[in-house]
Amino acid sequence: MPGFELFGDRERKEVADVLSTGVLMRYGFEGARNGHYKALEFEKKLGDITGSDFSHLCASGTAALCTAMAACGIGAGDEVIIPPFTFVATFEAVLQAGAIPVFGEIDDTLCLNPDRLDDVLTPRTRAVVPVHMCGAMARITEIKEFCDKKGLILLEDACQALGGTFQGKHLGSFGLAGCFSFDAVKTVTCGEGGAIITNDRQVYDVCHQYADHGHDHLGGPDRGADGHPILGCNFRISELNAAVGLAQLGKLDRILETQRRNKRIIKEAMTDMPEFSFRYLPDPFGDSATFLSFMLPTEERTRQVGEALAENRVPCAYWYANNWHYYRQWDHLKKMRCAAPMAVQLCDNLPDFQHLVLPESDAIMKRTLSMQIMLSWSDQDLEQRIAAIKKSVTQ
Repeated sequence: MPGFELFGDRERKEVADVLSTGVLMRYGFEGARNGHYKALEFEKKLGDITGSDFSHLCASGTAALCTAMAACGIGAGDEVIIPPFTFVATFEAVLQAGAIPVFGEIDDTLCLNPDRLDDVLTPRTRAVVPVHMCGAMARITEIKEFCDKKGLILLEDACQALGGTFQGKHLGSFGLAGCFSFDAVKTVTCGEGGAIITNDRQVYDVCHQYADHGHDHLGGPDRGADGHPILGCNFRISELNAAVGLAQLGKLDRILETQRRNKRIIKEAMTDMPEFSFRYLPDPFGDSATFLSFMLPTEERTRQVGEALAENRVPCAYWYANNWHYYRQWDHLKKMRCAAPMAVQLCDNLPDFQHLVLPESDAIMKRTLSMQIMLSWSDQDLEQRIAAIKKSVTQ
């Protein structure tokens, strides 16, 4: 999965371009740049890949989510429906916006269940943020239909799903905006980086303003001449990070082809093992194939096989007991342990996270294991992995 497995001359060349100019900031210094605008090049390429009119590159996937929340008009007291299976950045971004995360059940896509969204809908619901978790799609058209019917904002968290599609349309491009992450272990990496895509000009304008202290970027060479239409933050990416990502983005087709091949080989072998069932993919052809997620009949058996796989050097994530990706272990959220009081704590609709119960999600996650698909596996590695899986289910 991680793009860092393919670091090479392309990355070195792009970084050398930046270092040769001494201009590490994405804005200004036109005279010294020697024509190098790595962040702008990345944004154009990402827009071309995803078929989006606008793209904005920023410092991280979390920064992308925070920026997109602001640009979509999500703010104080708004309720935002999110899944309980995601990275903590999803609910962190909601809280930073002053909004309230409300957790909906997932289904066997491992993503938000559109059939359960009505259960958590209230008059204060403003948006739905489906997360295309572990590289594959939610039932995104059904979620979009729900949002359209209810007049809600659809903001996609596609941070783990670059290159994934549903019926030929890129994940992240179904809603008002979509967010990606390019951190150190993502399909494409900038080291640290993230991006927002949108077809809405106003959303884009707010994104590039908000992520740079509210600058309108209309002052030309003199940044001091920029206007400030809005208040903002510093969520800028550096040209060095953008340069690494630009080289990586040029390898996306190769990365996806390799991931899909390696995943297909392992999954086909596991299909003959009767205890396993697999995550439901609404469009198998659009899976970016970063993970192979599979289920066993019971929690006890899942834990047993997970331990055996680890002993046989085939470690798999057991998200049900994971501190970062499933709500059961988010004690800092449940107890609202903040460095300082947060604005959301003044809201009268803040849920009691400590007593949150999601039985349908628990029933799925306690039986699920996920194997990360690596780019560097040789045919021999794949054969050894398959043999280790077979051994793990029989010992």
